[in-house]
Amino acid sequence: MVRVIKILKRMTIIIVSSLVLIGIVAFFVLRQPQFGKAPSGQRLERIKQSPHYKNGKFQNLSYTPTLAEGHNYFGVIYETYFKNKPRQYPTDIIPSVKTDLLNLPVDADILVWFGHSSYFIQIDGKRILVDPVFSGNASPIPRTVKSFKGTDIYTVADLPDIDYLFISHDHYDHVNYETLIALKSKTKKVICGLGVGSHFEHWGYESDKIIEKDWNEKVELDSGFTAFVEPARHFSGRGFSTNNTLWASYVLQTPSMKIYIGGDSGYDTHYAAIGNKYGSVDLAILDNGQYNEAWKYIHNLPEDVLKAGQDLKTKRIFPVHSSKFALGSHDWDEPLTKITELNKSYNIPLVTPIIGEPVNLKDTTQQFKQWWTGLN
Repeated sequence: MVRVIKILKRMTIIIVSSLVLIGIVAFFVLRQPQFGKAPSGQRLERIKQSPHYKNGKFQNLSYTPTLAEGHNYFGVIYETYFKNKPRQYPTDIIPSVKTDLLNLPVDADILVWFGHSSYFIQIDGKRILVDPVFSGNASPIPRTVKSFKGTDIYTVADLPDIDYLFISHDHYDHVNYETLIALKSKTKKVICGLGVGSHFEHWGYESDKIIEKDWNEKVELDSGFTAFVEPARHFSGRGFSTNNTLWASYVLQTPSMKIYIGGDSGYDTHYAAIGNKYGSVDLAILDNGQYNEAWKYIHNLPEDVLKAGQDLKTKRIFPVHSSKFALGSHDWDEPLTKITELNKSYNIPLVTPIIGEPVNLKDTTQQFKQWWTGLN
């Protein structure tokens, strides 16, 4: 009996010591700059005044469970880490073209996609960048979520000065430390949800460059340029913190166009509300990729993208969040294949450029090849 007690004590000491060691390592790892900084001080006090911040967390408009009904974490873990997924990553090189962004004519109104949810917009003389990730990795841990071959032809050096940098939320595949450090001297203004500016200040961005807003607020950017901050159905967080910063979508009104920047979102009533509030949009940029039936409440499925486009009364849909990183378990080309097939019932013009291909924002007749067809 005494021997058993000694063994149990020894095992307890080993377990406790291991947990303490893990805690110490986690403490020092999370202090690395790429993890950012949680809101504090006056920023946190402002967050607490938001009607969308309750019980110490930002909340979605609708109840949003992490996993949908009929799914559990064991099933998700199996599918993510153990199930054989032979086409999750492409074996072919993803095609791309290199557009000279540094020497664009000032009157060129174009969009250039960098893969996933990163893209450049030049419209009515202003240069806009959304959720840039140029490091080749969508994780704070090096070489863990690597980009597909062929998708990293652009670097920050290829970008001109940016008038407005829009950030939809602070997940690592949208807020990339290495990229944002390199962009610091090129960025005039950062527009983001409440709390996200804490990361930028921690990384050396000047506070007067950062504009943080709540849902249903707006930013008068310049004459004829207004950004309306609207809801999305998602979540946020870096490290162990979740929902301490606000995720958002944006309606960007320029002198000549209305563009919806959707960020990451599951389907919900906010799309119809935005469509009713602002009327028809010229282009809706919506996440279509890295989805799963298990987390349909926080990421659109392909048919959800088309329903959202209808709700937004959009003239064209640009489906993003695909073709660069494998964060879901589906085939790498499934998002574009599925939405193209489903769109036969909706008939909404789809914008599906290859990486780097100029999208003419004011040419609604521009045609795009199904570039993913035939690639492995």
